[in-house]
Amino acid sequence: MSNVKDWDNFTNNLYTNSDLGFFLDLSDASIITSKIQSFGGRIQAALNDMDALEKGAKSNPDEDRQVGHYWLRNPDISPTSDICQLIKDTIRDIKIFAFDVLNGRLRNPAGQTFTNLLLIGIGGSALGPQFLYEALGSKKGLKIDFLDNTDPDGIDRTLDQLSDSMSQTLVLVISKSGGTAETRNGMLETQAAFRKKNLDFAKQAVAITGAGSRLDTLAKQEQWLSVFPMWDWVGGRTSIMSAVGLLPAALMDIDLEAFLIGARTMDDATRSKNIQQNPAALLALSWFVIGDGRGARDMVILPYKDRLLLFSRYLQQLIMESLGKSHDLSGKLVQQGIAVYGNKGSTDQHAYVQQLRDGLDNFFVTFIEVLSDREGQSILVDQQNTSGDYLFGFYKGTQTALRENQRPSITITIPDLTPGSIAALIALYERAVGIYALLVNINAYHQPGVEAGKKAAGFVLETKNRLLTLLESADQSLSVIEICEQLSLAGEEVLIYQILRHHAANNPLTIDGSFHDPTNLRVELRK
Repeated sequence: MSNVKDWDNFTNNLYTNSDLGFFLDLSDASIITSKIQSFGGRIQAALNDMDALEKGAKSNPDEDRQVGHYWLRNPDISPTSDICQLIKDTIRDIKIFAFDVLNGRLRNPAGQTFTNLLLIGIGGSALGPQFLYEALGSKKGLKIDFLDNTDPDGIDRTLDQLSDSMSQTLVLVISKSGGTAETRNGMLETQAAFRKKNLDFAKQAVAITGAGSRLDTLAKQEQWLSVFPMWDWVGGRTSIMSAVGLLPAALMDIDLEAFLIGARTMDDATRSKNIQQNPAALLALSWFVIGDGRGARDMVILPYKDRLLLFSRYLQQLIMESLGKSHDLSGKLVQQGIAVYGNKGSTDQHAYVQQLRDGLDNFFVTFIEVLSDREGQSILVDQQNTSGDYLFGFYKGTQTALRENQRPSITITIPDLTPGSIAALIALYERAVGIYALLVNINAYHQPGVEAGKKAAGFVLETKNRLLTLLESADQSLSVIEICEQLSLAGEEVLIYQILRHHAANNPLTIDGSFHDPTNLRVELRK
């Protein structure tokens, strides 16, 4: 049972914002007034650095570029009038384009209205729109499907589902550089599917890309329906309020102004230099205190609303790509990061909550509570309670069960699922990530590990092509060791074996021996 001490703890650790109908409860997060005060100097320095970032400081020294996702929802704070006008023009153009599509002014070559959207992108170019579609999509907008990987089976499944409606499908290709392999592959596969149906891909295609990129050049040469900009000062994981997120949102018939206002209002709150009146600073400090400033605890996201199912995936990229860094800004090895996972409540009370309460004490939970159950009235599912009452009860029950075992948690409460409230959540976490990164002295806006993976993938593909060239010219079967010797790839025997195994599963290859006995395996191309 609660007591006066619990009430005092709750009220002393509750942030509220009446403009947003927003609540942040840190009463179970080990954040107390004395700890907040002890961070005064460090947090003020971080907030000052965030101010400088918004004013145009080059906060990504690795790439010598600015970080400007805050300008997207408030162009008037942009550091130059040119950037301000670019943002405003893009928002205007997005609204016009979406209006023309949804109202039948822009049609396919056969004069039919568009009913579907196929979005081709990866990472932030897909996760943001996917989250918005799950959280805010309705029957009023286009039905959206996604190609967000280079998995051939996944591509086939998606294109097969669109087969009967392909002629009425608008295709949106998103890639800043125009050379992202997964996105390029999805585009080429889609173009091939259009050709099989004698459809003109260009007359149904739209691009979002950087000026002068390969995709920009292609779209203009082929006269696609339109091209919308991506800017180098917007990173993929913070691009949801650029054309990357706004164009799909507009085609979902989401109110863009309400969306941008929600983010802008949260931005106003998270600029406060009063720590106890700044929800992003409080959130970042809670992560720091709970994880001992080194990510010692995983972050478990538990939204109690089906439409927020993808929020944990969205935050995975935002937080882990931003904070997962090996070195700090001074070059010191720190290996920072916070692991993020989650799904939804109350579903996961029947899954991993058992471990959260009684297992390894290596996490903290963030509950997301939505006050509004649904549009309209609910029926009683027993003599006194609605389904929403049960959902609330299960959330509180899980929170209490964790508290009883001294497992830390944070609770964020929003009034409803609207464009404004969703945007406020996104803006809150964007700022909290930036502040936390400054507290632990890392660069939140680069991703060297991702680039390393891309380079390694390039080596694998180059090796595969060299291997096939060798097999084409060989006059006898070769072992893995012999292949490595002839390609001067000593030490890459495992990679050669794995390339051969994958290739044989998809292409003709004469095999002497078995892949289950790698040392006696010999292969040659089937003549």
